[in-house]
Amino acid sequence: MSHFFKQTSNSLMAFALKSGTLFVVIISLLVLAGCSGSKKTVQTQAIEEPAPTVTRAPEPAAPAYQPKEETKPAAESAVPFVLQNVYFDFDRYELTTAALQTLADNARVLKAYPDARVMIEGHCDERGTVEYNLALGDKRAKAAKDYLISLGVNPSQISTISYGKERPVDTRSAEEAWARNRRAEFARR
Repeated sequence: MSHFFKQTSNSLMAFALKSGTLFVVIISLLVLAGCSGSKKTVQTQAIEEPAPTVTRAPEPAAPAYQPKEETKPAAESAVPFVLQNVYFDFDRYELTTAALQTLADNARVLKAYPDARVMIEGHCDERGTVEYNLALGDKRAKAAKDYLISLGVNPSQISTISYGKERPVDTRSAEEAWARNRRAEFARR
């Protein structure tokens, strides 16, 4: 086996001598490449100039801690959330001039509170059948809703229901009581 290593090592030596020129060229290139990467640093001396003098006014003392008051958004504080009922003539669901003004006021409130939801309840007086008054109460509530929407109130804020003559505000049997019961009432949900 030693004969094998001798023969192999002799072959390698002969190859190295023949290719010695190639070996020298490769080593030279590596040395040159290593030298070209070195950077020369130039030292410069900075001329120091005197720093400008800055005069600052004394800072004001921090104010004493005061807890913040809870504030409402501007729209809420400017417009109180008050909705008024709308009243109707006997056996009618058309909006009167007074009802139009009341609904305009209610529209301002609802637009100032866009997250508020209300139920408009349609009511009637005691005269007429249950079925007739339920249908009339529904028309009254929808008339109020439609007018509010025409004034720019978001339809998703409003829902309607009819109670007909089932929930009177005044139980007397007199014209004054009946007039108070013919209404569209606003309930916040």
